[in-house]
This record gives sequence, C-alpha cells and structure tokens, in this order.
Amino acid sequence: MGKINAEWHLKNKMPDKATVEQRIKWHLEHAKNCKCRPIPEKLLIEMKKRKISLQ
Repeated sequence: MGKINAEWHLKNKMPDKATVEQRIKWHLEHAKNCKCRPIPEKLLIEMKKRKISLQ
C-alpha cells in the first residue's frame, strides 16, 4: 500500500452501482494517479479475460 492521493480521490468518485466497465476504467485511472491500494483480484481476473492491459 502506498500513499493516498486525496485530491485525486475527491475529484474521481467511483460511480454508485458501477458497472464492470466503469470499475475497470476507474481502477486503471486510480493505478496511474494513486498508489493507496492495488486493483482488486476479481477485477484483475476480469481484465485478463477481456485482454485489458494495466498500461
């Protein structure tokens, strides 16, 4: 776990009842802008199935 980027989190809320696509998009941006936690394992598995890269 790294340091939280509070400013980024305030400006980028996860949508209520987010779809898988929204969750993937949010977590990819989160990984670029904040290192407070890793992408959840279940979402990483879904990204792998969809051939979505972390880059």
